[in-house]
Amino acid sequence: MDIKKLQSLVIDALEDVKAQDIRLFDTMHLTSLFDRIVIASGTSNRQTKALAASVRDKVKAEGGHILSIEGETTGEWVLVDLGDMIVHIMQPAIRAYYRLEEIWGEKEIKLGAAKRKPNTGTKITSHILGSTPTKTTASPTPARKTATKTATKSASKTASKSASKTAAKSPAVKKTTAKKVAVKKTVSKTAVKKTSAAKSTKTASKSSSPKRAAVKKSK
Repeated sequence: MDIKKLQSLVIDALEDVKAQDIRLFDTMHLTSLFDRIVIASGTSNRQTKALAASVRDKVKAEGGHILSIEGETTGEWVLVDLGDMIVHIMQPAIRAYYRLEEIWGEKEIKLGAAKRKPNTGTKITSHILGSTPTKTTASPTPARKTATKTATKSASKTASKSASKTAAKSPAVKKTTAKKVAVKKTVSKTAVKKTSAAKSTKTASKSSSPKRAAVKKSK
């Protein structure tokens, strides 16, 4: 039998007969003889015997094997050997004296985790009146969100490209471009005119300077 199923059965059997202070420990790192150890308390000889009988009956009903049961005669400390698991059912005074938790209690397993069944990924719900159970699976919300984001991004890019092309083809843009070209041409023509005028002025000044020198010499 699987160890997780076995520990769940043992805890259920102890809780059915109102065992006190149930504790479960993982002992695989300490010994190779058994994988789990359970320690529980019973308030009287009668209860400790009833707890041991409950464990025995529940494990047998599920197809498990009981190797041995010891201590039923006195009922102060009853040990149930299940092979992979050892169950110690003790009265409070005996338990406080031997302190088994200090020997085996390095890795304690919470009872809630021990009784939890493996998750199959499918939730089964049923009504109180006994209607047919319905299976519900998780909706692929993340995949839908990713697809929506991708579609939105691609649509926005396409829209921006088409808008820029439309704006470039529009008459207003063409007119603005034509005005800019005309202004550039006008500025360049003005610069050419200024350059030619400056050159003519320099030439005239150079040609007049020898005449002035000749007039001075004649005088």
